[in-house]
Amino acid sequence: MTESQKNLRTNETIETLLNRRSIRKFKPEAIDVETVATLETVAQHAASSQYLQDWSAIRVEDPAVKGAIAEIAHQTYVAEAPLLYLFVADEHRNAAIATRKGVDVHSDEFTLNSSYRFTQAQNDAVLALHAMETAAYSLDLGCVILGSVLNNPRKLIKLLHLPEFTYPVLGLAIGKPDQSPALKPRMERDDQFFINRYPADDGELLHGLDAFDATAHKYYDLRNTDRPVDAFSDQIANNSVDRGVFSRSVTPVAEDQHFRFDR
Repeated sequence: MTESQKNLRTNETIETLLNRRSIRKFKPEAIDVETVATLETVAQHAASSQYLQDWSAIRVEDPAVKGAIAEIAHQTYVAEAPLLYLFVADEHRNAAIATRKGVDVHSDEFTLNSSYRFTQAQNDAVLALHAMETAAYSLDLGCVILGSVLNNPRKLIKLLHLPEFTYPVLGLAIGKPDQSPALKPRMERDDQFFINRYPADDGELLHGLDAFDATAHKYYDLRNTDRPVDAFSDQIANNSVDRGVFSRSVTPVAEDQHFRFDR
């Protein structure tokens, strides 16, 4: 427990959130239909910008499709997850509704394909996923959020048959945990929460970095006894020049255009 976590109020919901950890190994047990219905309904009740409900989720049950997603993610456990969801920023449904109401969705007046709407749809998808994840943990299930599904977004788009005005956001694997990893440490609260303004200089901003580097390094040393892991700050520096990131960018191309960022 960090200093900023002392003297917190608590209840079952808070304990669920404070004890969340990514689970990457699941028991080979199916999730019952009542639980699936509960998780999906909870996701639908997450906040939605302007009530557009501009996200969708695909529950992947076909082993071949699961395997293909695992290959994209470079993570074999993805194919073994009893439940696997792909959350999608989805303005296609709203475009279809608008078309039914007489709107020309390929006119300059159409706005659901703009960068602003994409950002809102992406936010809504993430909020829905997080609601589902929290509900799953509260039911003693385990989860791992899969940003790795965007290693090859165009391949994923084709695999899932995503239409125009959609884009994959994140995956979520769910199952009964078959591991109990240690909690990954977080920064002290005042390293991420500021009052009234952002810190005036980087010295103020990074005042707790050395202490957190030591805490995070201890965590990784205990978890990876046979393989050293870089300090937190070194991980950030390495990721800041990862050229592979650019291949995952949302860049519409002529033959595979989904959202158009033209305004």
